[in-house]
Amino acid sequence: MSGRGPFARGSARPGVEPFAAAVTGIGLVTAAGVGARAAWDGVCDATAAPSVVHREELAGLPCDFMYTITGLDTRDLLGVAALRLMDRFSQLAVIAAREAVADAGLDPAVWDSGRVAVVIGSAHGGLPFYDGQHAVLAERGARRVSPKLAPLTVVNGAASSVAMDLGVHGPSQAVSTACSSGTVAIGTAHQMLRTGACDVVVAGGAESVCSRLLIASACQMRAVSTRRDDPRAACRPFDAHRDGFVVGEGAGLLVMEHPEHARARGATVRARVTGYGASSDAHSAVAPDPDGLGIERALRTALADAGVDGSQIGHVNAHGTSTVANDLIEATMLRRVLGEQPLVTSTKAMTGHTLGAAGGVEAALTVLALQHQLVPPTANLDAPDPAVPVDVVAKEARRSSFEHAVKTSLGFGGHNAALVLSRA
Repeated sequence: MSGRGPFARGSARPGVEPFAAAVTGIGLVTAAGVGARAAWDGVCDATAAPSVVHREELAGLPCDFMYTITGLDTRDLLGVAALRLMDRFSQLAVIAAREAVADAGLDPAVWDSGRVAVVIGSAHGGLPFYDGQHAVLAERGARRVSPKLAPLTVVNGAASSVAMDLGVHGPSQAVSTACSSGTVAIGTAHQMLRTGACDVVVAGGAESVCSRLLIASACQMRAVSTRRDDPRAACRPFDAHRDGFVVGEGAGLLVMEHPEHARARGATVRARVTGYGASSDAHSAVAPDPDGLGIERALRTALADAGVDGSQIGHVNAHGTSTVANDLIEATMLRRVLGEQPLVTSTKAMTGHTLGAAGGVEAALTVLALQHQLVPPTANLDAPDPAVPVDVVAKEARRSSFEHAVKTSLGFGGHNAALVLSRA
């Protein structure tokens, strides 16, 4: 695929009217900060110290550390009874959803719950609880296995927990496309609003996978950094000395509304989701297409959906995992499609790679970048890779003026997704 075809210049797709979903609320729970304001302040300060800690559960592994949310009392926020049926990824989703709905000025007690939907992405669901119960089965026998295994570990746990917590009676869906899950969830919400299936969607991603089994496998794949002596500086997207990502936990959710619904209730619109595209590499279970053609297709589709030319994009919150292959392939593709003008960043150096939640977390940060007209820095970028052909913001946040931004995501299995977000 050359990337050149009927949508190459970003004109609206034939027969499809451009549609802009209104983003009216944001909820963020990350290692860079809990709450949208704290998370934004955290990622904008490359000298801040997100909570990257050695974990006892990972002791003895080449990578025994991860970005961990600290100081969050889920028991106090959610109650003991609710916690019994929610794994941590679902807990983070509920906390983020509550913030997003409150930020949007919506009251679940009076909204038309049948016209509200929930779409939340996760790559692994309640994997840590599954790990623990597998050990119980092996060590103590079948009679000691928890009957709550299914509701606590299924990938749709976050979506169902949020729907129950908010009293949502419209569609409740889970998306699981590896590390593009959160982005696909927001794209799915955009499509649901466009078709009129609902008026409001709570959409994004949630993940918490402090799993010894998963991290051991990632070490074997050489996907994660092994800088045990300096965990805080281990995740360094686009740096010449990058050696892999660092897993993080978190949740990022948007309240998205049909523009007429938002207008009718006088809502404050933070930004608009104007374009969405997705594609498959059909190349490898773990490696991206070496020419970046899959993610290019997704991005060009998103631009066409928004009716925006690549030259109009002022900022990209990149997937930017800090792996050697991803960063170079993605950056080369961005230069090819968007040119040299966008300011590129990867906020994973401050949040960790939150896997299935990454698209939700990073789309929320992109909304804030549009609002503040400020591009967060890529932390730990001490020696920019000279082969990376884009303008990566490093060290300090950079003020700019831009109307449109892009969020890109790639996932194991070749799942690619891209969003175009625009100023309100």
